[in-house]
Amino acid sequence: MSASGTGRRAAALTALTALVLTPGAAAAADGVPGYRMASDGTAVKGTAGAADAPRLGPGQHADTLRRGETKYYAVVLDASSNAYFSAVAAPRPGTKVEDYRDKLTVTVQDSGGTTCGVSGTAQFHSGGTAYPAADYAARLIGPDVTGCQQAGPYYVVVSREGPATSGPEPWPIEIGHFTEPALKGRPSTRPSEGSRSSATPAPPADATAHPVAGGTGFNDAATVGKGVWKDRLTPGETRFYRVPVDWGQRLNLSAELPNSPAPSTAYVPDALGLAVYNPARGRVREARFVAYAGKPAAARDFTAPVAHGNRWAPDRAVAGMRFAGWYYVAVTLTSRAASAFPEGADLTLRVDARGTPQAGPGYVEPAGDFTVDPGDTAGRPAGGIRTLVGYAGIGAGIVLLAGLGAWTLLARRAAAARLSRTPPMDQQTTQASPRRSAPPRVG
Repeated sequence: MSASGTGRRAAALTALTALVLTPGAAAAADGVPGYRMASDGTAVKGTAGAADAPRLGPGQHADTLRRGETKYYAVVLDASSNAYFSAVAAPRPGTKVEDYRDKLTVTVQDSGGTTCGVSGTAQFHSGGTAYPAADYAARLIGPDVTGCQQAGPYYVVVSREGPATSGPEPWPIEIGHFTEPALKGRPSTRPSEGSRSSATPAPPADATAHPVAGGTGFNDAATVGKGVWKDRLTPGETRFYRVPVDWGQRLNLSAELPNSPAPSTAYVPDALGLAVYNPARGRVREARFVAYAGKPAAARDFTAPVAHGNRWAPDRAVAGMRFAGWYYVAVTLTSRAASAFPEGADLTLRVDARGTPQAGPGYVEPAGDFTVDPGDTAGRPAGGIRTLVGYAGIGAGIVLLAGLGAWTLLARRAAAARLSRTPPMDQQTTQASPRRSAPPRVG
């Protein structure tokens, strides 16, 4: 790496560290924790143009984006693999957002500025509650695809839009780079498109409910499987869960609120939201919010079966179910729900991966994120045992970290301490706490 490249990376890391660790800057709204970035992610600083854009390798990358700002990131792609680039908008809890108007868009462009394949948009539908929202852009290789098929340089372009009435704070963003290998034999025609059913079957009604503590985002999502799960949410909070879904399977989900403990509960038009994301963090369906009026209410979804040919479907809810792997479920209790649940609400999450797993399409090499390991079971945190340095829960008095060396050393120490306290995997499901522990304190 050149001296100028090293300097840019160091400057980006210092700026991001200052943003994360400045006393008071990361305070959560009303005790609601913010999104936790990947512990093994890379801090980057996107540029206003393609000429000096920083290079993105595989994995997760953290940056910030102001309203009206567009940033470029450089990638080098081959001529055989599909490439997906996720963008997670992670405004801090309490940030003012405008439904449908505040949004994050992500595209892939070739060196000539032509937009490739699929573009994505993450926005809000919550009556003004800020929550992590994500989508992806993709450069696709395959029959009937025109443009962007050559190996070479490409650019990931991320833009933030929003009205002057929304919060002026920069949003933390996380950019992911995923690669899907080519298929064996390179089929000359498109696989058939999938579809989804309009009828939603009854969710699981197991007598035993398992306690679970959902994560703040994709990186610390709690693993769940078929069954009934219990968690507790604070108004304004979003919790993430992940479930393995194999080829041929589909998700049947229900997120439910109980009776309100408040003596008189006003009608809340956007109280509880349910969103589903695929293994590349692309939205299968945007968050769907249901109203609440004091009586039990549920947000539900029943996805299409996972199939390789789904990617060609015009229905985004079908196209998102294009590969096997970890699917993510995000549940949001909006700030508006505080009138009904001033002390927080018990959440019931019903999960069922329906259908018999089928053989995959046959990749030329291991598909990594786009496969289901037979050992994937409930009770394991996302990505194994990690140190999660986030944007929330860091109180006053924390010393700013000026460089990568100190940050890395502290992260390793925290990881070692956490690993020594972690119970065996076969005990984690039964020992799961309904409340999440505080993030590691740095400094």
